[in-house]
Amino acid sequence: MPTLRVNGVNLYYECHGPEDGEPLVLNNGVFMNTASWACQLPALARRYRVLTYDMRGQGQSEHPEGPYSLEQHGEDLDALLTALAFGPAHMVGTSYGGELNLVMGIRYPHHCKSLCIIASVSHSDPLLAAMIERWGIAARLGDGPAFFRLIYADTYSEGFLQQRPELIPMAEERYASLDLRAADLLIDSFSRFNVTADLGKIALPTCIVSAELDILKPRKYGELMHQAIPGSEFHVVPGAGHVVVLERAAEVNTIILGFLAKQR
Repeated sequence: MPTLRVNGVNLYYECHGPEDGEPLVLNNGVFMNTASWACQLPALARRYRVLTYDMRGQGQSEHPEGPYSLEQHGEDLDALLTALAFGPAHMVGTSYGGELNLVMGIRYPHHCKSLCIIASVSHSDPLLAAMIERWGIAARLGDGPAFFRLIYADTYSEGFLQQRPELIPMAEERYASLDLRAADLLIDSFSRFNVTADLGKIALPTCIVSAELDILKPRKYGELMHQAIPGSEFHVVPGAGHVVVLERAAEVNTIILGFLAKQR
């Protein structure tokens, strides 16, 4: 199992694709892990040298005591990329991972060739803050399947739930083994995240993707980031909820690959 100790934590990582490919980093959503990119990795690894990894508190990486923060995740990724001599790289992230991309673009631009920010925000307005507070309360109940049942309606579109009902019990089973203590720390990290005032500092090619039916992190956040980040491009994926990388994987992959092709 490839792990590396950086910034005081053991991080699990994988490398995919041609060794001479342009470097690309995939930054996970809050409860994702390296396996969660199954719909994107084959398309990206044909051309790019892709680094997937689990942040502290996620997947097969170490789950130390908290608190965590997006700034700390940025320090971890800075140390990991330096230790692996990986990059500068294209940064692709969804939700929590897209928010980490913002931190990387603001604080560690030397590691970045470009940013692709999917279904993410730069701060939380009251409705999102209330949803996330509910997530934290649910995590502290200590029951993985119950935690999933209390949050999943925020993340999927109704059409997707009707089309793929078999995914719900599968996801519920996966959440049964979720480290809810670490999940609570990650939720708390997100609840304190706010970089809206610093968006204008990002001077990298940036692609922002929102999902039309995302009720958790709706398109207004993508529009705000697009307006604040000079030269950024903005896309809305129709008919998809927050987990757009799964619900509309082909469309998301087309957007990512088209954006990356422009950087060549």
